[in-house]
Amino acid sequence: MAVYPWESEAYEKHAKLLCQSFEQCTAKPLIATEPQKEKLVNLLFYAPFALVSHGTQEDPVFNYGNNTALKLFELSWEQFIALPSRKSAEPVNREERQRLLNQVTQQGYIDDYSGVRISSTGKRFLIQQAIVWNLIDKEGKYHGQAAVFDQWTYL
Repeated sequence: MAVYPWESEAYEKHAKLLCQSFEQCTAKPLIATEPQKEKLVNLLFYAPFALVSHGTQEDPVFNYGNNTALKLFELSWEQFIALPSRKSAEPVNREERQRLLNQVTQQGYIDDYSGVRISSTGKRFLIQQAIVWNLIDKEGKYHGQAAVFDQWTYL
């Protein structure tokens, strides 16, 4: 039985999808080492980089955010996975964000995204060198998009 929501069987599958689709798009592993004793979900959740994903809804909602991302956005797990991903950007930056997502949809991924995001308390931060990719499983089914970044600056 899962102690935390991100340790559930569904998120174990999602963690595998995040890693598999990232490697499929970039030809690089999302995490440097193979999980040994520690579960993949915990390695991703407690990683030093921010990792987020959203689903395929008309107005996509985040369905995953690791601990680093939750701290940046100043949200609990429950709050984050209920947030439409467009709300992670200020209204003035949403058009640029949508252009980026359209580009990822067409190309499969991009590895040089920079953009301003906003936390739940209004703190603005610049994401730099983010990799954004399509979540596509081994059968070719589209599950949404994900982003990973380890560079940000508070504004």
